[in-house]
Amino acid sequence: MTVSESAALMYELEGTVEENLNRHLAAAQEWMPHEYVPWSEGRNFADLGGEAWDPEQSRVSPIARTALEVNLLTEDNLPSYHREIERAFGRDGAWGTWVHRWTAEEGRHGICIRDYLLVTRAVDPVELERMRMETMQAGYETGDKPLLRVCAYVSFQELATRLSHRNTGRYTQDPLAEKLLARVSTDENLHMVFYRNLVKAALEIAPDATMRAITDEVLDFAMPGAVIPSFARKAALIAKAGIYDLRIHHDDVVMPLLKYWKVFDRTGFGEVGEKAREELAAFLETLGAQAARFEERRDAAAARAAARGLPAL
Repeated sequence: MTVSESAALMYELEGTVEENLNRHLAAAQEWMPHEYVPWSEGRNFADLGGEAWDPEQSRVSPIARTALEVNLLTEDNLPSYHREIERAFGRDGAWGTWVHRWTAEEGRHGICIRDYLLVTRAVDPVELERMRMETMQAGYETGDKPLLRVCAYVSFQELATRLSHRNTGRYTQDPLAEKLLARVSTDENLHMVFYRNLVKAALEIAPDATMRAITDEVLDFAMPGAVIPSFARKAALIAKAGIYDLRIHHDDVVMPLLKYWKVFDRTGFGEVGEKAREELAAFLETLGAQAARFEERRDAAAARAAARGLPAL
């Protein structure tokens, strides 16, 4: 879309943004991050006369620690996300109000997850801080994606993040972590609904351009945490544990949104939209096959480990 076309679309979507902003404000429940942290478990670290961190102090498994670190470091890059969303949505009207509300809500996620991890000594605080510095210095950039691609991307990303937080909480087998991350995932779900509804409205206004944007984001999708040090290795461990893998991405992130938008049931697409939809259908077949192969390899590895009396991971 040209700059003028994008500006016209923003104007036409302003009512949808305002409606969904109001819906969000009515649905979002106030919650306090400090109420999710077991402060009584806290104690000084070595430089203040306390005890340095040791893996034995953590009550979660190494895989759970990895997932918790990735989730937190992803949240830490909020300044970059704010910049990108504000660039696409602007500061004016309901668009700008949403940007700042979204940023404020996202900000508390990193606060409470970090407090929980440090108070409970779940992760190495030195390594965590070094990774935070490296991650934030790398930043996050969309490459100046146009409005429709930003809306499509954050729809998928917010749902993916919701599932990552929720599944990580369950995997820790720590009731406190599960409660905290369930609360965070509730925020993420509300954010997803906001963006999802914008894309639905955009499909009615600019069907071809929106269909193209959806397809491009499914084909190119990458979690914003990809800039985290050693992300590929960490993501592989998280996938092997079933916290977030290709099957979850296909079945629980991509397909529900495509079904909600009715992308394969809609009529009225032009040549651009039809071509994009065909590309999307072909890619989904490939993604489904990749998910099946991954599951087969994971199950085979688990069976071999079980036969030798070893843990699956």
